[in-house]
Amino acid sequence: MGFKSRAKKKQKEASDAKGPSVKIKEEYSGEVRCDVADCGNWADKKIGGRKLAFDRAADIWGEDGLLGSSRRVTVCKSCYKEWKKAKKDDPNEWG
Repeated sequence: MGFKSRAKKKQKEASDAKGPSVKIKEEYSGEVRCDVADCGNWADKKIGGRKLAFDRAADIWGEDGLLGSSRRVTVCKSCYKEWKKAKKDDPNEWG
């Protein structure tokens, strides 16, 4: 048995002992709720959540449409997309 064949054999034995290579992905449970009143999604940064200034968010949803009253409002990914589409043509927003 040569060097390469022994190395391949040891590699195969090590991978068999290691177990399956398929990883089971856990479903992420969020911690931060979206501050838009009609939305019940999670707004964690890990799953695409963003923070907006309260005034910018109030332009789209109104002050009554937001749950939080702090300076920054957390929004989920879908609400952020909605906000971005609404503000797309506003020249003051993008620079």
